[in-house]
Amino acid sequence: MQTWIVITFAAAFLQNIRSAMQKHLKGVMGTTGATFVRFGFGVPFALLYLAILWRGLGHPLPVPDRSFFFWAVIGGLAQIAATFLLVHLFSFRNFAVGTAYSRTEPAQAALFALLFLGEAASHGTVIAIAISVVGVMIISVARTQVSVKSLVTSVFTRTAGIGLLSGTFFGLSAVSYRSASLALAPSLPQPDFVMQASFTLGFVILLQTVVMLVWILAREPEELKRVAVAWRPGLLVGFAGASASFGWFMAMTLQQAAIVKVVAQVEMLFTFASAVFIFREWINRLEVIGCLLIVLGVVMLLVF
Repeated sequence: MQTWIVITFAAAFLQNIRSAMQKHLKGVMGTTGATFVRFGFGVPFALLYLAILWRGLGHPLPVPDRSFFFWAVIGGLAQIAATFLLVHLFSFRNFAVGTAYSRTEPAQAALFALLFLGEAASHGTVIAIAISVVGVMIISVARTQVSVKSLVTSVFTRTAGIGLLSGTFFGLSAVSYRSASLALAPSLPQPDFVMQASFTLGFVILLQTVVMLVWILAREPEELKRVAVAWRPGLLVGFAGASASFGWFMAMTLQQAAIVKVVAQVEMLFTFASAVFIFREWINRLEVIGCLLIVLGVVMLLVF
């Protein structure tokens, strides 16, 4: 099995853990605080990984150029915008529709990769991406009153538009991260995907932490007190989040962002496995269909 596939599976598993812990944090702080914890408490771990590679293992430190800073800033800000749009969806009654459309991220990442990097996808890959995206969209509305038919007809609603825009920013951030990481290769004696990913992660997570900190101080200063009180679980979220991001960045340095994002959909399977085997929950027919489509899409992708 190729290295990037193993890394993607591990990153998806860690992200599932991070998401579960973030939901726990929302019981003691607001959405903004829970989102900030992901970045702020992840900074020490991201910098630790970089220090271990550089000082501990002797990996040369890359020298960033304008291209790196451009793509890293675009990616970091796009991810923040995507996250806020996704959070904003929960203020709508039919937020499930918007959430479903935000899951078009892999398809949009493939489009951005073609436009900005000239990375074309084969016909088989496009079909695999489409199957996987449909599966995730079905799962997103499986436990709501929204039917698959109404999901299709709701494409021109405001909620769907916000969801699509969120997916656009997520897709843009993924392609930007790949571009930033690849831009570091010429400054190294030889390409080093681990160091390239670690350096990119360190810069991006610092940027996102500063941006979110300025936002919280200006708009919700009381949220910082709640974040400080929950520093112990916050560290766990930061560790899981930084480790998952490190995995994503490594995988996207080795492989096209859209392809990595499709395989990353296995996170949904980990979520359902936790629900069934740990929390003893049942999954309904639509969720089973969605899971099967995700598996089919991933298998087709790996075959092609």
